[in-house]
Amino acid sequence: MTLLKIAQVGTPILRTVAEPVSPEALASDEVQTFIDDLIETMRDARGAGLAAIQVYRPLRICAIEVEDNPRYPYKPNIPLTVLVNPVLTPLSDETFENYEGCLSVPDMRGVVRRHARLRVEALDREGNRIDREVAGITAGTFAHEVDHLDGKLFLDSVTDTRTLCTWKAFAMHYEDQFRRNVESVVARYGS
Repeated sequence: MTLLKIAQVGTPILRTVAEPVSPEALASDEVQTFIDDLIETMRDARGAGLAAIQVYRPLRICAIEVEDNPRYPYKPNIPLTVLVNPVLTPLSDETFENYEGCLSVPDMRGVVRRHARLRVEALDREGNRIDREVAGITAGTFAHEVDHLDGKLFLDSVTDTRTLCTWKAFAMHYEDQFRRNVESVVARYGS
C-alpha cells in the first residue's frame, strides 16, 4: 500500500467537484488499489475520514472510520465505511453544533451546524447499494466527508468565525464543553 499526499487548504483540487465513479471503474484493480491506499492514508493520519479529492483524485469516493481514535476521543466509533457516489438527505430540520477539524486544514477547528439525522445512499467498494440512516455526531462525520466531494471545506460552513481556533486552544479552552455537547447529542440521537 502507498501513503498518499493530503492536499492542504488553498490547494485548488479541494474546491473541485468530484466525478461519479462508474460500476466498471469501481471494479477495476486501479480504483480498488486506490481505495486501499485511501484507507491506509486515513488511518496513518489518524483521521475520522478521508475523501478522494483530499488526495488529489477527483472521484466521488470517501472512507470513514472511527475506532477509539486518539485525535477524536469523544467521537462514537464508526466501522470502516467506504462510500462511492454518496448522496445525503436530511431526515429532519434538527441540527446540532459540531466542533470540526480536517486533515486538509491542519491545526484548525471551528463550529459547524450539521443535520442531526441523514439518509445515506451510496455504493460500497464492491458496488453493493448502501441505504441507511446515520444520526448525531456520526451524521456530522458523514456530512463533513461528503462535503469534500462537492468542493467544500468545513471552513465554508463555520457558523461564527470566532470559534476558529488551533487544536491546542481547543484542548485548553473548548474541549471540555464540547465533550458535554457530544454526550448530549449521543444521548439524544444515539451516535
